[in-house]
Amino acid sequence: MDQEVLVDSNVYIDLLRSGRDPAKAIFDRYESVDVVTCGMVQLEVLRGVKLPKHRQWLEDTFSLMMNVPTDNQLWAEAIDLAWKMDRSGRTIPAQDLLISACALSVDAAIHTFDRHFLEVPGLTVLTDPF
Repeated sequence: MDQEVLVDSNVYIDLLRSGRDPAKAIFDRYESVDVVTCGMVQLEVLRGVKLPKHRQWLEDTFSLMMNVPTDNQLWAEAIDLAWKMDRSGRTIPAQDLLISACALSVDAAIHTFDRHFLEVPGLTVLTDPF
């Protein structure tokens, strides 16, 4: 795969709950492509971290990735995506719309266990387990 990959928060959370190192698992899996993140994924992952040293370690991991900035243009794209999807009868959570807009803006696939992303037009979704 040559396409960049945005790893969804549920992958990080699943890896953490199973006692695995998310950085190792993700970078081993995608060693030949750029791994992408965004503020919403970081928020969803870091809010549940209990220990400051674990939070710092995950923040350091995120800093190694390309971060998709959520500027006004990206918000407009997320709003447009939400509007179009809602009108076609496909309603997904706002966080997933924002994450989708981030991935689409840099032409990245998304690795997730969340089936909502399969509804997003034009988004390449990877759902296989780690």
